Amino acid sequence: MAALLVGLLVGGAGAGTAWALTGSGEDLSISSGPAADARGACNALAGFDVSKYAVKGDDGEVARYRWNGAVVLSEAAAAADPAYKPLADALRRAAYRHQQVFEFDDQVKKDIAKSRKICAGL
Repeated sequence: MAALLVGLLVGGAGAGTAWALTGSGEDLSISSGPAADARGACNALAGFDVSKYAVKGDDGEVARYRWNGAVVLSEAAAAADPAYKPLADALRRAAYRHQQVFEFDDQVKKDIAKSRKICAGL
């Protein structure tokens, strides 16, 4: 019985030490901050298909969430770091224009293309 108790204590101590040395098991590739927000905006924009925005159903819903996510995350990135202001400005212009004309006209598409070009440079 004593050997079992010692084994449990040693094993528990070993597991605790390993956990303390390697961390809590969190995915360290997930980061936060303005760079992560900008990457998130760019990832959402990369998955955004203008032609699906007005479609009913899941495809349209996904497109709308990706569009709004790109705009909002770019704003968060720019608020925390002015280096991301050009991305936020381009997406903001596109979003405001879209709200005015209720479509993705040539001007909106131009600002989206500019945003994608900025993303390519990040």
